[in-house]
Amino acid sequence: MEACLRVKWPLLLALLIAAGALSRLAVHAEDQTAVALPAPAVDEPAAASATSETAVLAGGCFWGIQGVFQRVNGVEQVIAGYSGGKGPAGYEQVSSGTTGHAESVQIRFDPRKISYGQILRIFFSVALNPTELNRQGPDFGTQYRSEIFYASATQRQVAESYIAQLDRAHVFDQAIVTRVDPLTGFYSAEAYHQDYLLHHPDNPYIVINDLPKVANLKRLFPAAYRDTPVTVAAPRSSM
Repeated sequence: MEACLRVKWPLLLALLIAAGALSRLAVHAEDQTAVALPAPAVDEPAAASATSETAVLAGGCFWGIQGVFQRVNGVEQVIAGYSGGKGPAGYEQVSSGTTGHAESVQIRFDPRKISYGQILRIFFSVALNPTELNRQGPDFGTQYRSEIFYASATQRQVAESYIAQLDRAHVFDQAIVTRVDPLTGFYSAEAYHQDYLLHHPDNPYIVINDLPKVANLKRLFPAAYRDTPVTVAAPRSSM
């Protein structure tokens, strides 16, 4: 099922495929304007005993966000799902824009290996355009908004401080519109959405919109990049 594509461009895709342009796009996916943003001035202290922490982020279609963080060192699992609304919901409901949910990912990571602030640095550097309101690329609607769902007061402080830091530095041409809200629940998406980028790397949507994100991760954060991605195992809804 083609979940995230909200615009109709079959003729364009047919022409690209016929011309072999999709393969060329994949080869040159790293030729982007993305840059590594400054590290957060405020971050969580290095973990002394905690071995697991969870971040929940929304930034457009969850295929690409999941695909990026599956290749980040220190990340143990990334699940595609829905956050921000009330109660469980399926893809068709969320796509209507009436549930309050945003397509999101739940990232479980080892805070001894990567900090919450570093997760956010990668998020803003390569995973989305945080100046786009209620959309990302070709996908439109509140379900594609960018949002950070914090699970603790510390996560909230880090997120809000980092957004303010980036806005003060004018690293983007426009103000960041990414929301910062409390996490009230995360609901796993359907099985066919999980590991979608890994299973469908030749999908035109993935080639054009998401492979460049993964390539930029490798280019900009080589020390954080892992060749072998983590995959989803038995995702469950959580509160």
